[in-house]
Amino acid sequence: MGLPVEVRILGVNDAGLEAGNPSITAGRDLPWLQDTTTDLVWKSWKVEFRDVVILDDENFPLAVFNLTTGDLASPTNYEALKKLFVDAAQ
Repeated sequence: MGLPVEVRILGVNDAGLEAGNPSITAGRDLPWLQDTTTDLVWKSWKVEFRDVVILDDENFPLAVFNLTTGDLASPTNYEALKKLFVDAAQ
C-alpha cells in the first residue's frame, strides 16, 4: 500500500561497520550513506540499530521508529510508521 505523499528513503550505516556495505547494497537501489568518525550522525541523532529516523525538510529528526521492536509484519506497526511519514510530509 503506497503513501499519499512523496517520501525519500535512504540508509545510513554506523561508523565502523563499513565491512557490511557491499552485502546490504548488493542488488538494491536504496541510497546508502556511510557515517564517519568525523560526522558521527548516528551519535548525534542517538540512533540505534534498525531505527527509521523521520526528518523534516531541513534534515532535523522529527520521529524515530525502531524496526526491531516495531516489526512491520504487524499491521498496527506498519500503519504507525506510515502515519509518521505522512505527518512529517504534511
